[in-house]
Amino acid sequence: MIITIDGPVATGKSTIAKKLAQAVGYIYYDTGAMYRAVAYAALQKKMDVNDLNALDELLKDFDFRIKFNRGERGYYLNGQDITDAIRKEEVSNFASKVSAIPQVREKLVSLQRQLAQGLNAVFEGRDMGTVVFPNANLKIFLTGRDDIRAKRRYDELRGKYPEETKDLTLEQVLKDLHERDEYDMNRQYSPLKKADDAFEIDTSDLTVDEIVFKILECRDLAAQAAKKKKQ
Repeated sequence: MIITIDGPVATGKSTIAKKLAQAVGYIYYDTGAMYRAVAYAALQKKMDVNDLNALDELLKDFDFRIKFNRGERGYYLNGQDITDAIRKEEVSNFASKVSAIPQVREKLVSLQRQLAQGLNAVFEGRDMGTVVFPNANLKIFLTGRDDIRAKRRYDELRGKYPEETKDLTLEQVLKDLHERDEYDMNRQYSPLKKADDAFEIDTSDLTVDEIVFKILECRDLAAQAAKKKKQ
């Protein structure tokens, strides 16, 4: 069974997807980490992403792996631990642009589908239910009020990178969030949008446990609908 969780930045996708996967005993995949890894590699090489030949070379040598250590997952690119590096704001913003490039999406969508074969898994991203797994058993689309999302993102950045973000303001985070939303929703390839058959959940005023419970309710509804369709 494949469960997809999509939505804009700071709606709690990663936290909720992890908690859900634990609750149902599924494998969890943060597909955004894959795009961040490509963005990180391009930034390290000071590469112009419009240079398609250079991008093809980067993707040819792209060796992305997930490793577990004492229950914690780590992300590795060509053997280097990039778990923390890919969460920085510079990488996040660049990942949004990188993820709109057809060659990158083709490479990573293929990888994501390979990872899903024969598994019960929760895939979290922005186009999981619309492009990568259009026939997923359950599709969830998370939303949230802009002010709540900005505060979550601000707290996350300040908590993880106190020195680098000491001059960061909530207003700047909100501005960046709006720009990211606008870009993601209007990009030509795989824009961020809710799948027609996805369940929408506003995470603004709910705890993680409450959201997971709602998703499990949606799972039961989807199963009932699928059963009726077969009859």
